[in-house]
Amino acid sequence: MDEQELQGMLISMLPTPAYIFGAILFGIIGFVAFRFGKKAERTKTKWLGVILMLYPYATGSDTRLLYGIGLALCVALYYYRKE
Repeated sequence: MDEQELQGMLISMLPTPAYIFGAILFGIIGFVAFRFGKKAERTKTKWLGVILMLYPYATGSDTRLLYGIGLALCVALYYYRKE
């Protein structure tokens, strides 16, 4: 394996800037939801926050999947905001 092939392989393993931004954004939203849910004793909000913080590790490097799941979880947070 030559140096160019190795560099190409390493670059293909790195996440895109959009993925990194999404992971940070949904992680912050999840942290805020977790803290709010814990303080207000709202179990669903607290656990949705935990899931928002941790799910980027399970999506690999698929940016569309990251944003799709993140938006769905944010909609769930919005839905459960009054409970």
